[in-house]
Amino acid sequence: MNWIPILAVLALTCAAADLDSIKAEPDADKRSEHALDHAETALSKARDDYSSGEYKRAMQGVSEVSAAVELAQSSLQASGKSPRRSKYYKRAELRLRTLSRRLNDFARDAAVDDRPIIEKTAAFVSRVHDDTLEQILEKK
Repeated sequence: MNWIPILAVLALTCAAADLDSIKAEPDADKRSEHALDHAETALSKARDDYSSGEYKRAMQGVSEVSAAVELAQSSLQASGKSPRRSKYYKRAELRLRTLSRRLNDFARDAAVDDRPIIEKTAAFVSRVHDDTLEQILEKK
């Protein structure tokens, strides 16, 4: 039996605690990582809920993605580190790009009535991604 996928799912589940416990993390870099873990897990759960007909719960999950991304962004800024020299900024940029792509795919698959909420979240995540990338590439 292959345990690697099972362990990966368990790690994501454990790392993606609720946002209140993530906010309690004293290390800003780790807080941003946990917030992005939470955003990815919330999006996966929202897609599953949407597929099973739980539309309200799915839209709540999408709004939770926004909150988690906002927490990740503010945590990175609170770290006080130079974006050009911080591996956490680069990791966040990559993960935000993937998250934005997944949200756009979800919006494309969703019903027309449900798309505005998902597209609004996708646009927000895309803006945060662009801001993060701009900070990484910016010279002083």
